[in-house]
Amino acid sequence: MSCRVVPLLLLCLCLTVGSVQSQGSPQDAFIIQYLERRLAQMEERLNQCDQNTASLTQKNYDLSTEIRGYLSTLNVMRSEMKSQVDTVSMRVDRMEREMEYLENKIPNQSDIEMEEALLEQQIKDAELDQLKKKAKIKVENVFCLTSPDCNTALTQIKSLKIVKRAGDTYGSWFKDPSEQSAKVYLLSGIRNNSLLEYVSLQSFTERATTPKSREIQLPFHWQGTGHVVYNGFLYYHKADTPNQILKVDLLNGTVADSTLLPGAGRLPVYSLNPNTYLDMAVDELGLWVIHADPEYGGNLVITKLDKGTLAVEYTWDTQCKSHDAEGAFLICGTLYVVYNTRYGGRSTVHCLYDIHDTIHSDESPVLFFPKRYTSHSSIHYHPGEKQLYAWDDGYQTIYKVETRRNDQVIDLSIAE
Repeated sequence: MSCRVVPLLLLCLCLTVGSVQSQGSPQDAFIIQYLERRLAQMEERLNQCDQNTASLTQKNYDLSTEIRGYLSTLNVMRSEMKSQVDTVSMRVDRMEREMEYLENKIPNQSDIEMEEALLEQQIKDAELDQLKKKAKIKVENVFCLTSPDCNTALTQIKSLKIVKRAGDTYGSWFKDPSEQSAKVYLLSGIRNNSLLEYVSLQSFTERATTPKSREIQLPFHWQGTGHVVYNGFLYYHKADTPNQILKVDLLNGTVADSTLLPGAGRLPVYSLNPNTYLDMAVDELGLWVIHADPEYGGNLVITKLDKGTLAVEYTWDTQCKSHDAEGAFLICGTLYVVYNTRYGGRSTVHCLYDIHDTIHSDESPVLFFPKRYTSHSSIHYHPGEKQLYAWDDGYQTIYKVETRRNDQVIDLSIAE
C-alpha cells in the first residue's frame, strides 16, 4: 500500500518544488532542500521496498516448491502405508483362520496337563536311573578301596593331652602313619622350606640342652598347614602355586613326584584357616587331599590320590561347608569337618561325608572336643594309633578318639 502512495507523494512534491522555485525567496530555498532530502529518502525506501518484494516472492516460490516436494513424498508414503496395512490385514485374517483351525485341533487343557505331568515324571525317572548307574559305578569302585578291617565310625573324641608348646601360633605336627615308624615331624608357621624330624614322641617332649631333632631342608617352600608324611615322603602344597602338590623324599630332600590338583586352590579350604588351600590327610585307605570349590558353593571336595604317582583316583563333592570350618580329617573314608568361631571356642564336628554312603551327617550326633576353648590350625588323624594330632594356638595336642563297628551293609538295590 505504501509503495502505491509513494508515486503520488513524489508528484505532489515536484509540483510544490516547482511553485516554490518560481517564487525564489530564501525561505523557499530551505524548504526546497528539505523536500529534496525527503524525496531522496523516499526513493531509497522505495527501492528497498522493491527489493524486499522480490526477495519475498523468491522465498514464497522456494517454499512452494519445497512443500510440493513434501506433498509428493507424503503421497508416496501414504501409498506404501496403505499397501502395508492391506498386507497386515490379510495376514491377520489368515492368522485368525489358522487360530480357528488350531483351536479345533488342540486337545483340552486337562489332557495337556496330564501329558506334561507324565513327561516330567519320565524325565525324573530317567535322571534317577542315570544317577543310580553312576552311584553303582562309584560304589563298586569304592569297594576296591575299602580295607577289609576298615568298618568303623567315629563316636567320641574322649580325651586330651597337651604334649608341648613349640613354634608359632600356626603350624602342623604329626607322625608318619606307616607301619614301624615312630618319627614325629613339626612344621612351624604357614610358610617355610624346612621341617624338624624327631625319632620318637618321647624325643619330641624331652627338654634337653642338646637338640633331639634333625632339620630337613626342602627344595621348595611349603605354604599353609595341610602337610603329611607318609612312608617316609612329605606331601605338601608348594608355595606360590594355586594347586601344585609335591612329594619329597625325606632321606635326601629331593622331589620324587608332583601333581596339579584340578579345580583346587581358588579358595581357602577352611575359612578359619585362610592360609591353607590344600589339606593333605591319611587314613586307613591311604592318601587324600581336601579343598574347597567356589563353584560348588564353597563346599569341601575330597580327592583320593595314589601315594606313589599322585594320580587322582576318585573325587567326591560333599555337602560340608568351608565357612566357619577350622580343619578336617578322614577315618575309613569318612570325612569329619571341625567347626568353630573366629574368636575361638569349643570345636565341634557336625558335618561328615562317607564315601561308602553308610554314615549320614543328618543321622549322626554332634561331636564335641573335650577342651572348652580351642583354635586349631591343623588336625591330622593317625590310623594306627586312633589319635588326632592337633596344633592348638601353638600347643601340640593329642586327642584320643573312640570308634565303633559300623555293621550297616551298603544297599546296592538303590543302584540297580
